[in-house]
Amino acid sequence: MLDILCIGAHPDDVEIGMGGAILNFKSDGLSVGILDITDGEPTPVGSHEKRIKESINAKEVLSLDERVTLDLPNRYLKDAPEGRIKIAEVIRKLKPEILFIPYWMDAHPDHVEASILSEAARFTAKLTRTEMKGEPFYPKRIFYYMCMHLKMHVKPTFIIDISPHIDKKIEGILCYRSQFHEQRREERVQQRVRDVGKYWGILIGREYGEPFLCKEEIGLESIKGIII
Repeated sequence: MLDILCIGAHPDDVEIGMGGAILNFKSDGLSVGILDITDGEPTPVGSHEKRIKESINAKEVLSLDERVTLDLPNRYLKDAPEGRIKIAEVIRKLKPEILFIPYWMDAHPDHVEASILSEAARFTAKLTRTEMKGEPFYPKRIFYYMCMHLKMHVKPTFIIDISPHIDKKIEGILCYRSQFHEQRREERVQQRVRDVGKYWGILIGREYGEPFLCKEEIGLESIKGIII
């Protein structure tokens, strides 16, 4: 059983959106996995083999407990029963208590569909009297991370302090060198990750942060968990 499963449309989406939070979770002793709905191909200089190797390297950097890559079509991702079932079967197998999935608005259609698919798969995973593999299971919570093409400000529900993990987060992102194949572009990616992280960190009085949203209310067991 996993504590947390993070779902992305493509390899590198989760690393960009919440790589620091994953490292935070791991430092707290939680078990964490990533589910990539597609292999991310085709891209200009990538290949299926390259992307799988890169995702394995990123798994090592982030110390993930599990990583699964499905075979749904990149660029043409669509909410449909086939995709729901494939994701649901992973949920039934790994039994995560919490799901992190993409924010539901973006310019990239795959990110939008991945969010819809993941929400539907959460519900599908609990169904009985079905031919799906595994036993029924329903993750208790869904949170949304941001890996967006839209240049817009979204007010988060909470921000996680990732200050101790920013360098490792960048190392995980740069495992995907087929996507950042030019030195100049690689440097721009690093700078942008730091700039965005600093922005969210400033809002909570820390050096770096990552934002998250939740559609449901969140309860606290103690006021001590709040950053002051």
